[in-house]
Amino acid sequence: NRNDNIAYKGSVIFSGFRALGLYSNHLAHVLRFHKKHREFYVLTAVGQCFHTYNVSKLGIVAVSNALPEDISSLAADRMLVYAAFGKLISAFAKNKEVVHTYTGHQADVHLLLPFGDHLISVDKDNVVIIWDVESEDTYLQISYDKASFEVSALMHPSTYLNKILFGSSQGSLQLWNIKSNKLLFTFPGWASAVTVLQQTPAVDVVGVGLASGQIIIHNIRFDETLMKFQQDWGPVTALSFRTDGHPIMASGSPIGHIGLWDLEEKKFVTQMRNAHTTAIAGLTFLQNEPLLITNGADNAIRVWIFDVAGGDGRLLRQRTGHSAPPTKIQHHDQSSLNILSAGQDGTLQSFSTVHERFNKSLGHGNNYLASKKKGVRNDTAKLPAITTFASETARQSDWDGIIACHRGFLVTTTWNYQRGSIGAHKLEPERFNKNRSLNVHATAVDITSCGNFAVIALSSGHIDVYNMQSGFHRGHYGKDKAHAGAVRGLSVDALNQLTVSVGADRLLKIWRFRSKELLHTHSLPAAPASSLLHRDSGMLAIALDDFTIHILDMETRRTVRRFSGHRGQINDMTFSPDGRWLITASMDCTIRTWDLPSGSLVDCFLVDAAAVSLSMSPTGNFLASSHVDGLGIYLWSNNTLCSLVSLRPLPADYEPTVIMLPGTCPSRENSGLSAPFFIPTIPGLVPQFALPSTPSEDQSKIVNLGVLAQKSTFYLQLENALDSNSLKLLRELGPSAIETELRALSPDMGGDVRVMQSFLKMISSILQSKRDFDLAQAYLALFLKLHLRFIADQPELMEEAESVSAHLEETWMSMQMLLNQNICLLSYIKSALL
Repeated sequence: NRNDNIAYKGSVIFSGFRALGLYSNHLAHVLRFHKKHREFYVLTAVGQCFHTYNVSKLGIVAVSNALPEDISSLAADRMLVYAAFGKLISAFAKNKEVVHTYTGHQADVHLLLPFGDHLISVDKDNVVIIWDVESEDTYLQISYDKASFEVSALMHPSTYLNKILFGSSQGSLQLWNIKSNKLLFTFPGWASAVTVLQQTPAVDVVGVGLASGQIIIHNIRFDETLMKFQQDWGPVTALSFRTDGHPIMASGSPIGHIGLWDLEEKKFVTQMRNAHTTAIAGLTFLQNEPLLITNGADNAIRVWIFDVAGGDGRLLRQRTGHSAPPTKIQHHDQSSLNILSAGQDGTLQSFSTVHERFNKSLGHGNNYLASKKKGVRNDTAKLPAITTFASETARQSDWDGIIACHRGFLVTTTWNYQRGSIGAHKLEPERFNKNRSLNVHATAVDITSCGNFAVIALSSGHIDVYNMQSGFHRGHYGKDKAHAGAVRGLSVDALNQLTVSVGADRLLKIWRFRSKELLHTHSLPAAPASSLLHRDSGMLAIALDDFTIHILDMETRRTVRRFSGHRGQINDMTFSPDGRWLITASMDCTIRTWDLPSGSLVDCFLVDAAAVSLSMSPTGNFLASSHVDGLGIYLWSNNTLCSLVSLRPLPADYEPTVIMLPGTCPSRENSGLSAPFFIPTIPGLVPQFALPSTPSEDQSKIVNLGVLAQKSTFYLQLENALDSNSLKLLRELGPSAIETELRALSPDMGGDVRVMQSFLKMISSILQSKRDFDLAQAYLALFLKLHLRFIADQPELMEEAESVSAHLEETWMSMQMLLNQNICLLSYIKSALL
């Protein structure tokens, strides 16, 4: 049953490949030093797995295998990486594979601390468990009263044997000897919850970060506070100390600022404002180097270097993705190597499908109107998030090649891909006299294939044309408005002949591009949500508010296909490069593939989060998708390019299955069953892998010389008189391989008369089947050419050859009669007066 097969696979056409643009979440990074490589590595959690980057280039080194749930805490020692998820903890070796799992917590684990051969974990029920790393056994368990001492931070003070310092949400601290299970000392605290505990470069001295924003430098040996600092940006989220000869402490804040403090002069030095757009999750100075590594929930890892006067750090390198979910993605050029992505964070970014070093951020547009003559700039507020955009590479080296609409904003902006920044123009129609109270905004855009013109549609029903080089207005469609309601979709054809628009007034209109003349109006059964034109084929897809899709042929101007099946708003559509498939994404969490020639649904699968945008690569090898509440871009490989996929229409009641979103690296299923470098093969013309054989104990040690003769699969099939299988094997071979096979039938080449007789019987059976007549003729001609003299000397072969000759003559008479009938019929049709 094919439908059961599809349900098992999930998708016939697409399989998850990898995710782009995911770097960090709200968990603090972990720093490791590899002694053999003499290199630092930084680890960041991303959902259900963690990434390992080298600090020198911030290049990704490894991606761990995925855990069943999101990672809630991350820690590492010299050998292993520990990740907590739910009530469990897993230990990873080589930054990838799970080697230990620790089970015993009754609540979610949120704090981890490796401690020699042990691991300390704290759960939300305030239970502390100390594990033996190798045996996975519980060494010690401590239960605190949550009302009096809720563990919020923990650390191992340097040189304090078997000692652990715990900080609490109530503000007090406790020093424990975990070997003897004794509470050694209680520090009353500073009337605020402890958020961070960090060892300073000095023995006995600990840095304590508080929820009040206070930073306490405290000597735990003498219970003496050495200095206090006050951070004005809220609770302290992270602390780190320089160890390269400068007495500097860095502190993180919930609003993305970093404070730098001089511990010798006991004063505030400087601030690094907006180091991240979200809270500083982790912050670490490299040992004996002027480098600071930070990460945050804004999906960014940054390395700062302190090499300038004044003690301020400058950005050395970074890896950043969207800090809020993408709203629109689109392949930028015909190479399929770059994907443009606009996010709710207001940025426009380009992600490379080849390597992260080719990623670029085009930045966050600023809403200022620049006067070139006066040099005046005003209103420097950031622009709202981009809702949709269009890009064209034809003239991108000469002027801007991207145009974007912003949420609730009338002005559309141009962007320059090569410069990696916002462009020269902010396009705004003069008819509104810059009146911002009219509540009119841009809804759809397109750029002509030549890259010279941008067409912009508005919520007021207007459609305007601008020159991309100069930014000048070049006309509008319709006497006053193009549509009575908001314009929902807009496209220009490949040759700049026609412009097609769809509006909330349920009308589709086709205009002449240059003269702006209305050529055709087509009524739609429901209000359109969006439209998409495949320029090469002239097929226009229109998604309607009733969740159906109509395909209009621009040549005939008629609806040629109607697709229904989605149960929610259609978020985005994309065509395959040849225009054969239309792939759609909906709020019903399905991604569907419609076959236009057959007019049927051929593939459908569910995802956990609805896809908000889709883009099929121009080469057809990958489908890219972005999803609700997801920061990454997910690539799905097109299976039809590398294997034979049989596509059949899916029934109306087909129930799709859920497919997990792909991980950051290509999935390697069955990695434990990977093939060896050299695989033994069976001798023969067609390479085949040898199955492992287990020798029996009583196996003879005398060599059978007969096994040294290399018999091909074709020879063995003839030997067993399997005619149909023999023909199938011959069809798969090339001309030279066929000749080699036929030569090998001769006794001189290790063959046998009986096998040659079997070959002639195979030819007879082909002729009797009245199929593959020309193929039988070709095989027989070559066989006779190679073995004619030998056949003449063998009576049994001569007898079989005479039988073949009789069958051949009979078959030819039948073929000749059919040919003559067809020739007569064709002559009659040509000459008769019909």
